[in-house]
Formats: sequence, structure tokens, C-alpha cells
Amino acid sequence: MASLARADLELLLRARKLDGTLTSARPWLAAPGAPPVATGLAALDAQLGGGVPRGHVSSLAGPPSSGRRSLLIQLLANVTADGELAALVDARDTFDPASAAPFGLDTSRLLWIRGGPVTSADSRQATLERQVDRALKAAALALQAGGFGVVALDLADVPDRLLRAYPFTTWLRLARLVEGSRTACVLIGERPLAPSAGGVTVTLAAGGASRWSGAGGRARLFRGLALQPRAVQARRAG
Repeated sequence: MASLARADLELLLRARKLDGTLTSARPWLAAPGAPPVATGLAALDAQLGGGVPRGHVSSLAGPPSSGRRSLLIQLLANVTADGELAALVDARDTFDPASAAPFGLDTSRLLWIRGGPVTSADSRQATLERQVDRALKAAALALQAGGFGVVALDLADVPDRLLRAYPFTTWLRLARLVEGSRTACVLIGERPLAPSAGGVTVTLAAGGASRWSGAGGRARLFRGLALQPRAVQARRAG
């Protein structure tokens, strides 16, 4: 009797398109015939089976100054260079279009959804919570709209304790929305954020090898840090 009632409830939810959080729903679907999105780093793409898979949620994680946003921008640049559209949900309004130019990111093909202060009357905690709530809703709307090669949700500057407070169904809903589509959903945080079953997890370490130009000991220009990405969960075969 209980199983029958559950089946009826799931059927009703699906009929009204409210089944995004059902864990016992249909099997996960891959994007039919859709190649993964290359990160631009050959060694990493080889570990990932070609890149970040479409139709799934993947996680890009690392501490500050680890190159997590540089890798994200390269991913977005690859998508826009192929003539596709990309969406960036920037929860804390940290994206700098000028710094993305050297990567070849075509901003005319990028939907930039900016976060920022909610109200001056809010406490810092309340502001952060509202920013994350709005960012999650914006990401869900972008996934529902479709038509994007990548939808990235940047939560890198949100405290981990706040993100851990969200129930697992929050991330499961995103996974269900992107399932079977030609969109790759990427979550950016300090720690991995709940990739879907067919998604990938890439972590980056801080303090990579520094790059300098110039021969003089006092007249050198700092060019940045060499990325040290590592695939800790690659796409599952089949």
C-alpha cells in the first residue's frame, strides 16, 4: 500500500513538472551525442575523458589563489569560441571582464548574472544567505531555459559552513534540471559541491609554481601561478 501511494505521488509530481527532487525517478540520462567541454588543459582533459561532461553537474574546487577562476574562464572561453552561449551566475559579483579578455572569452556570448549587496539593513550572514538563494534560483532558471553550453555557478567566496547547511536536494534539483541536455553545469567552491553521478570533480591546490618575466632580480614582472588541477572524480564509463 505504501509503495502504491508513493508511486501515485511521484506520478503526480512528474505530471506537474515538480519532480526535480525525486531520487527514485527515471535513470540518469546522458546528453545524446554531445562531446564534453574541454578545459583547455590537455593533461586534465585526458584525465576527464575529453573534458567536462554535458548533461551533468560537475564541481571545480580550490582555495583562494589556486587558479579556480582562471580554469573556469578558460572553460567559458572554449565554449564561446565554438559559437555556443555560456551563463555565469556570479553570486558575490567577483567576475572581472577585463581580466578575462586574455583568455579569449567572447563576452557577447556570455550571460553574466551578477550578485551583490541585498540591502544595507541586512547583517553579513543574512546578505550571504540571500545572495546564495538568489544565485541558486538564477542557475535553475538558466538550466530550465536551455541553450547554453555551460552554466557556471560561482560560490567560491561563500563560506563553506553556509553551503553545507543546504540540503542535498538543493544540488539534486540542479542535476535533474541539466540531465540529458547539452549543457554542462559547473559549481565553483572552496570544496567540491555535490557533482551528479556522471559529473566530474576537479580540485586545485594553492601555491602553484610562480611565473615571472624579466631577467633582473629587481625588475621582474609577476605573471601568475601555474595551475595544478587534479581530477579526483572522473566521468564514469557507461
